[in-house]
Amino acid sequence: MQLWSEQLRCNLRDLLTQKLAGQVEKGSLAGRLFLPILLSGTFVQLFSVTVMQVAIVDIQRGLGAGAGQTDLVLAGYTLTYACSLIVSARLGDRYGYRRMFVTGMALFILASIGAAAAPNAWLLLSGRLAQGLGSGLMAPQILSLIQSALPAHRRPAALSAFGATMAVASMAGPVLGGVLMQLDPLGLGWRAAMLLAVPIGVGALLLSPALPPVRPSRAAERIDAVGATLSLTGLVLLVAPLTVGRDAGWPPWTWVSFATAVVLLIAFVASQRRVAEPLVHPATLACPATRWGLTVVFVFNAGVPSFTMLLSMHLQGAQGWTPLEYGLSIVPYAIGSLAGSAAATALSARFGPWVLIASAFLMGLSVIVVAVAIDRAELLGLYLLALGLSGVGFGLFAASAFTQVISRVRPELATSVSGLLPMAQQLGGTFGVTFAGVAYSAAGPDGAFWNAMTYEAVAFTLAAATAVTLVRFRSRSDQAGLAATAQLTRATHR
Repeated sequence: MQLWSEQLRCNLRDLLTQKLAGQVEKGSLAGRLFLPILLSGTFVQLFSVTVMQVAIVDIQRGLGAGAGQTDLVLAGYTLTYACSLIVSARLGDRYGYRRMFVTGMALFILASIGAAAAPNAWLLLSGRLAQGLGSGLMAPQILSLIQSALPAHRRPAALSAFGATMAVASMAGPVLGGVLMQLDPLGLGWRAAMLLAVPIGVGALLLSPALPPVRPSRAAERIDAVGATLSLTGLVLLVAPLTVGRDAGWPPWTWVSFATAVVLLIAFVASQRRVAEPLVHPATLACPATRWGLTVVFVFNAGVPSFTMLLSMHLQGAQGWTPLEYGLSIVPYAIGSLAGSAAATALSARFGPWVLIASAFLMGLSVIVVAVAIDRAELLGLYLLALGLSGVGFGLFAASAFTQVISRVRPELATSVSGLLPMAQQLGGTFGVTFAGVAYSAAGPDGAFWNAMTYEAVAFTLAAATAVTLVRFRSRSDQAGLAATAQLTRATHR
């Protein structure tokens, strides 16, 4: 017992005092903890989005919140999350990726506890805004640490695990949230679902000394204040009307906000060419593969979050299902997501962007089958099969898209892409929820879900068509390089 205690003390001492020179060693304690700590941040970020989809009805009842308030509760998280990503990526350069990851996680935990204890909808909204800011601080640091602290041959597997975690978190929210609200531990209801991410975040904070204290070889000396102001203000003015405009009937201020956002974001892009240390390196979007990769991520995510939201609206709203029934009904989607994620590394290494094309096409076809079969008892088997296949498509895309984009990025551009990729993901989801909601509301009760699924099919078809452009940028040397990387990855895992 004494020997075991001494060994544990030595391990912890090594963990807390280890100074890593840019890369984590695979066999070390820090190396084994590296991905679990980082991916816990990815998990809580996306879990906190999807768990609210099943909790929102209980929140309305428990807090007496109106439709507008609950819409803000759902959208407020995305607002601060998406709008802070570009600046947060640069803060990681300036102050260190580990420090900003820890800061974001601590803020997220405190905000989650505050949101769970909120006595009214407005305080809940404040907690959700702070949650989103914490997530926005964390997200770019995760990708930056993977790029800077792992050797090249280990990055594809790490990025695949990153994508698989996104798939798992997206599905865990509805399933676990539904179970918790059905069991209602201690009478907490939706508050228990809100608190579920807290222990995961606390564990990540306690183990965070295992993360390497790396930063770029030439750390940023200052943050571009003008660029930060333009990007933050422009993104807020872009996202805010998207989140509340539809329910408010698109009043004049929403269109003024859109127009102002466009002007500010154009000014932001122009300003980045004139400063010594830009928030986004001007060469980032000069690369066609990066531009189209960000576009594919944006368009695909214009379909994914809205798909699960629409299922929740239809089954819990129109059909009167309980949160538990809804959560269990999408288990085939969750299983398919896991299967797709597991196959993504090998398929992505072999087929490259064709995996993105196939996964988007599979989801587009599946959502049409879901629309046909969802309300017909005799087609239950077909419905479950389509839901499972759509999960496979989601898992494949989520676990391979970031790899396809980041693998073609030069090291000096990694920080910029680490902020732009999750921003494209979140903005795509925000636009998608808005457009899907418009499609759902445009038809009567009998045709609402079909209308919305038609929108989903169009979004995924456009994602597949956009991904075709990436094939042009995948040269023979790219194929050989990715195949060699996959071979090294498999050899390393043996």
